[in-house]
Amino acid sequence: MPLESQAAVIAVVPAAGVGKRMGGHIPKQYLPLQGRPILSHTLSRLLCHPRIARVIVAIGPEDGYFADLPEAQDPRLTVVTGGQERADSVRLALAEIPQPDAWALVHDAARPCLTAGDIDRLLAECEAQGAILAMPVRDTMKRADDQQRIDHTVERAALWHALTPQLFPAQALHHALCEAEQAGAEITDEASAMERQGWRPKLVSGRPDNIKVTHPDDLRLAELFLA
Repeated sequence: MPLESQAAVIAVVPAAGVGKRMGGHIPKQYLPLQGRPILSHTLSRLLCHPRIARVIVAIGPEDGYFADLPEAQDPRLTVVTGGQERADSVRLALAEIPQPDAWALVHDAARPCLTAGDIDRLLAECEAQGAILAMPVRDTMKRADDQQRIDHTVERAALWHALTPQLFPAQALHHALCEAEQAGAEITDEASAMERQGWRPKLVSGRPDNIKVTHPDDLRLAELFLA
């Protein structure tokens, strides 16, 4: 059944990555953004939402930065040691959720511009098979050949960019990630794990400023959005 108004919503934030594409000397989630680490912005957005009862953060085994965040002292926040890949970190965080009927709201550590309105929309439009924030593709899409030349133009009418948060029943998502790990399947986001189980999550239109900080230019863009 769809998400009920009294259902427990627990945010999961995989934050064990190092962000190699940023080229920095510290993991990208700790790079400064308006005087605070990126992850601090992300966690504060989740902790401030009235429907989110708890936040579980998966950090790297040698993380020396998280304890200095002001949000680290929040009693609603739980820290676990993450894994090598994003899916591993999410799976390990989900194992800390005991409620059988809880829903997991999984959000990227490096998406600091998430709004309460987008969370509200995702919760309101979520269906029985879960939902993710996404954006319809606006640009013309090209399929390349192995020489990086255009092979053909891809019809964009039904294409969407997947965003986060992604919202699913916590136990079902944990099972899907465990099964994918055992099968050696490549999981790029939570929805892809659920799709392997035959689920068809709903696409909920999100804001374009909910960007993921991946490259240095993204950091400057996030500063503009937050300003």
